[in-house]
Amino acid sequence: MLSKWVRNILQATVYDVAIQTPLDFAPKLSARFNNDIRLKREDLQPVFSFKLRGAYNRISQLSEEQKSRGVICASAGNHAQGVAFSADKLGLKNIIVMPTTTPDIKVKAVKALGGNVDLYGDNFDVSNQYAIERSIKEGLTYIPPYDDELVIAGQGTVALEINQQWRDVDYVFVPVGGGGLLAGVAAFLGEVAPHVKVIAVEPEGAASLKAAIEAEDRVKLSQVSLFVDGTAVAQIGELPYEVFNLQKSDNSGKLIEQEVVTCTNDEVCAAVKDVFEERRSIVEPSGALALAGMKKYLSKNKISGKNCVAIISGANMNFDRLRYIAERTEIGEKKEAVFAVTIPERTGAFLEFCRDLKGRNITEFNYRARSRTSPDSLEPASIFVGIALKEGDKERHTIANSLHEAGYDAHDLTDDDISKSHIRYLIGGHAGLTDEQLFKVSFPERPGALLNFLERLGTDYNITLFHYRNHGAADGRVLVGIQATATSSLAVQDMLQEIGYDCTPVTDNVGYQLFLK
Repeated sequence: MLSKWVRNILQATVYDVAIQTPLDFAPKLSARFNNDIRLKREDLQPVFSFKLRGAYNRISQLSEEQKSRGVICASAGNHAQGVAFSADKLGLKNIIVMPTTTPDIKVKAVKALGGNVDLYGDNFDVSNQYAIERSIKEGLTYIPPYDDELVIAGQGTVALEINQQWRDVDYVFVPVGGGGLLAGVAAFLGEVAPHVKVIAVEPEGAASLKAAIEAEDRVKLSQVSLFVDGTAVAQIGELPYEVFNLQKSDNSGKLIEQEVVTCTNDEVCAAVKDVFEERRSIVEPSGALALAGMKKYLSKNKISGKNCVAIISGANMNFDRLRYIAERTEIGEKKEAVFAVTIPERTGAFLEFCRDLKGRNITEFNYRARSRTSPDSLEPASIFVGIALKEGDKERHTIANSLHEAGYDAHDLTDDDISKSHIRYLIGGHAGLTDEQLFKVSFPERPGALLNFLERLGTDYNITLFHYRNHGAADGRVLVGIQATATSSLAVQDMLQEIGYDCTPVTDNVGYQLFLK
């Protein structure tokens, strides 16, 4: 007897608007990982995301009386477009609540699909609560992004198609935000094709399912990284978590494998490039997340000869984010290593250093001469250097060992986010301050965020260093130095966290010590 989940998926009414997306063979990735790898192209939907499936399935099955009153949702991204498109298709009144911080390109996209946008609140939680309150007050039907049986059933049609397109699948990798897509895919395959292993993939900075597994209960993350914005959810949905704990139809295990794969931003950026090289399509970070997780899982577990599917979930990305993605891809693909190296401060030292690298390609070199106490001073120099890799981490460790053997004091900064995001752009000399306290801060990308920070800081503290780069995400990453004692710096940290800015003290960072202190 079919479960309610599979029955709902089979009865889903998504194909009035959605298309059956192709399952594209990825020849380069298949050869590279020695597996048959295919991409489920949900980025090709009319709204460039799988979210259309769940939104339309939910809205199309409203009663006539509910349809007459209209629908409302809260979203800054793909769900908003799915609801707007679906409501417009059915000729329904709709309200799309979006945070005031939503990039203009996304607001325009929703309006172009027939959405009536109401900008309210400076974050999703505020916007969502407003949408729920307005739905009650005005009699509108609230359309949730993932915690709804019909929404999950609509997303589950992705698995229905995969099963029809390729019967011999061994693994399906699914990106996870609130968990609606994961629940739908796992519920269908767990009953219809229980031999398939469903692997959940989350960003390291928004791993709410992983946190729930570890706590054995749904927990809410205190902070969520917003770069992979399509999956930046602080708590896994209640219904998806319920599905996660169900058993397969053949009792061979749970619907979803218990190991959640988490990926860094750099790994996601590398996967965006992989999709481009395979299909000449540019997908959003969450769209490439499942592929990033697949690559990591296959390598870690030394899997070969299997049939693997990665769900490419969407392609709604601001163009300006490509700058950041291109910048971080080389490290994500393990094609570049970054080192801080101390070399003698004398003519010819750089030449000797290049010779000691034995012909390896230098991709970046940052250096600034230090002030000398005397004309004959030979105080060592610190250089920030990027080196191209052909053999990934193995070669990176070989380089580190060879530099040490050659007598250099070398520090591998490849995994140091502060050095990659900030230090490399600040190399220019030492301030010589003994009372500088360093902080890593996340500013919300909205007007007035910096002013708010400065006003709360007041005139009690002197800013000694400040570096910020907009990389197209919803949060701006800032490195700030403040003249303060260890005790008073705690007050600064408390103040920043009080106004909602994620603030972390930076202590003993090698890049800072070598290049800026």
